[in-house]
Amino acid sequence: MAGALKPRWGQPLTGIISLAAFTVIAWVLWFIFSDPRGPVGSFPYPFVLYLAMMILVGLWQHMFLGDWPIQNMPQPMRGIVETILNLAITWFVIHVVFYRILGLGFNFLSQSNLEAMALAGGGKIVAAAKELPLAKIVEGASGRFAERAVVCFVLIGFYSYPFVTILFGKWPVRPSDMTQPQAGLSEFGWCSFWTLIFYTVLIVPFWGLLYGKMFGDSYALGQPWWEGISGIKHVHWVFGWWEWMIVILFMTPNVWRMKPWSAITLPQPWKGLVSFILNVIGGYIVAILCVKLAPIWLSDVLHHIDKEAERTRFLWYHAAEIAGFTLIPFLAWHHYFDDMVPMPDVDSWAAFWFRTFGVMVLCAINYVFFYYGNWGHWGLGNHHWDHKFVHGESLIWNFWWIIPLLWNEWFFHKWPFYTHDEH
Repeated sequence: MAGALKPRWGQPLTGIISLAAFTVIAWVLWFIFSDPRGPVGSFPYPFVLYLAMMILVGLWQHMFLGDWPIQNMPQPMRGIVETILNLAITWFVIHVVFYRILGLGFNFLSQSNLEAMALAGGGKIVAAAKELPLAKIVEGASGRFAERAVVCFVLIGFYSYPFVTILFGKWPVRPSDMTQPQAGLSEFGWCSFWTLIFYTVLIVPFWGLLYGKMFGDSYALGQPWWEGISGIKHVHWVFGWWEWMIVILFMTPNVWRMKPWSAITLPQPWKGLVSFILNVIGGYIVAILCVKLAPIWLSDVLHHIDKEAERTRFLWYHAAEIAGFTLIPFLAWHHYFDDMVPMPDVDSWAAFWFRTFGVMVLCAINYVFFYYGNWGHWGLGNHHWDHKFVHGESLIWNFWWIIPLLWNEWFFHKWPFYTHDEH
């Protein structure tokens, strides 16, 4: 009978080998599909759309459905099949659910609808006595509006789908005697409700602003309500603190080993609610710190941004990018270095603070290597490197980098880097 997983080559060698393998896989696939020097060259769009949706779908497969219906298939076949299913579901969600089903009612969520409308107008969309060129809305670096709107949905979903599992212990779906797929679909429905709420409040107003600016007025969609708080109307204010909320959420079951929320003794849903509120506050505080501290080393960059609102927008987005540099450190440390610490008790508060500080140090090293070591240019082929901080798009790479790790942990159950103790 298969027992607990153990690192095939001991630690830290197993962690080093696996992380190196994931990095090489991510880099090679990046060159093929994203790098402008590669054969496909889909950076940044639609590449970011597919990579983001792949992660969200993978979360549904593993966290909600428990890898159903192939959870008993032997490795590596299970991982291969689940990866193929992930790609198929990703395509279906984007091109059928968003573009064809939700697109029946919401054009701003359907890239194919926007393209069809533009082409029907002879390369232009005409509304409110304004002509908008096709490229402005569906092509180019500043276009692809619907793809960006779907990516915003995924960004919200990176928090709104797993937070019920992590903070609420799957309440109200669990505890129950439901089996799969009923349990997973119930959790999916409950979390989709919250995703809709968050997306409507935090994302849709920005698109109301954007389409309102283009076509004169936006009566069907609201306007950003956060200008009085942030000083800007751009959705990047949301990105900044929401991304840090995601990081705090996922550090909880990883290097934090459920601390500090495990200290809360309230029953569910009160424990989850308190944890959620603290998560929001913590994410916003860390994002604010990034916004306030980043000008210390980015003064030259900010000097060349004329408008105050644009500087503020950049700093909030850069706060999200800084958060992205923590992803590989805390995921690899937990899953493939087994939360190693010099303390005898990996669950102690001393170990908690050691790993927290360590993740921040590794985040800083990642940041320096990407921007000052010019990895984004020579390694990833970013063709806007003359303005690397403004157009570096490090967040895209950092999310792509974690996909091989997540797939191996979620779908392949750490095969071949870990083995089972036999009993």
